Amino acid sequence: MTTPAIKILRDEFPDAFISYLIEPPYIELVENHPNINEVLVLRRDWTFNEFLKFIKKVRNRDYDLLIDFHCGPRASLISFLSNAKLKIGFKVKYRHFVYDIKVPRKKENGYYHSVESHINLVKAIGIKDLTYEEIPSLNLPSPSEEERQKIEKFMNDNNLLKYKKIVLHISAGNEYRDWGIKNIAELIQLFSKNSEIKVILVGDNKDRRAEKAIYEKVGNNFLSLVAQINLMELRELISRSNLFIGSDSGPMHIAATTSTPIVALFGPTSPAIFGPWKAKARIIEKEFNCRPCRQKKCIYRDFRCLRTITPEEVYKASVDMLE
Repeated sequence: MTTPAIKILRDEFPDAFISYLIEPPYIELVENHPNINEVLVLRRDWTFNEFLKFIKKVRNRDYDLLIDFHCGPRASLISFLSNAKLKIGFKVKYRHFVYDIKVPRKKENGYYHSVESHINLVKAIGIKDLTYEEIPSLNLPSPSEEERQKIEKFMNDNNLLKYKKIVLHISAGNEYRDWGIKNIAELIQLFSKNSEIKVILVGDNKDRRAEKAIYEKVGNNFLSLVAQINLMELRELISRSNLFIGSDSGPMHIAATTSTPIVALFGPTSPAIFGPWKAKARIIEKEFNCRPCRQKKCIYRDFRCLRTITPEEVYKASVDMLE
């Protein structure tokens, strides 16, 4: 969701050299991005000496501008040590002293969408105000030919061209955003009654156990690419499908970079902040006074804000979007 801000920065400074700092799981999303010159990799498993070597590399670049889109403890530390001439970040407790320009994360009444928050950091250097229509959509680089062909082969091998294809993301990142195996299995059973629809499960390696449990409940009424594709291949798969279904997650935002419609399930998080940006989407959520929450402790202990969304509700919304 930082990519619209990067596009604005590139348009304003077409000749600038822009480095993008990111952690290893997500490098492929910004490698070869047309608005980024260089990707700097930051690893969590570095020793102290390796981290110092990285800081030295950053300082030697003598950056004119540093924008901290994250402002977490480690990001703030890197910003502080960077030697950049101008540092911009969010006005966060205990760390905002790091930045020369501090930008509020929230409105006086309500929230900014995450995309707008990132753009506010860029606007802080004097770029003109933008209307909603002027703000770019999410944007990612094109997949490689090898990635494209892998998905094409999957489509051809499973004779999928004649079906309406639904990509169902079964991962959640944490238990607060986990819709539950029972709900997922029941939704697949509802779709299996329609011979024109094929459901394709996606997730990472941690979702192998859930994939197996779903199979035990519904048999082979779905196809699966769980832990078999990278993030750019996932984007290619979604772009060739008719619908994406998932909870608030990275893959949901990857889906928002395509023209494929989305059915998004929101529990502890707010779509006002994290909804699929400028995408054709149907949001399903339940009203609870505890929403949004920090996902530290569920006061009901059963994650009902998400898990009371029924498979029938998701099925109906999906059919509407497919039509």
